[in-house]
Amino acid sequence: MKKKILNDFGGIMFSTDPSFVYEQDNVAEDAPLAANQQDLRVTLDRKNRGGKGVTLVTGFIGTTDALETLAKMLKSKCGVGGAAKDGEILIQGDFRDKVLLLLQKEGYKVKKSGG
Repeated sequence: MKKKILNDFGGIMFSTDPSFVYEQDNVAEDAPLAANQQDLRVTLDRKNRGGKGVTLVTGFIGTTDALETLAKMLKSKCGVGGAAKDGEILIQGDFRDKVLLLLQKEGYKVKKSGG
């Protein structure tokens, strides 16, 4: 999710006029890209997790429903828990190689990053 900044509101941050109504532009969500156009990164992350590692998949562009569906498939194939939030998929444990192969079978462009 993109953080809203002052420019997103046309420079209006606060109005004392009680009848003022801010009209939002009809901004469409990110159009979901095809699997072969996605550029995903698979890393092992241990930060702020008490030393336990999680496999982190970043770079997904699309709807939250598509992200949740992909996360559910990866979690079930790996047989572990995890989550999908903030455009990232977290898989509990070190499953980088398995996740990499599963995503490649689905047609995604995937790279292993990090150490």
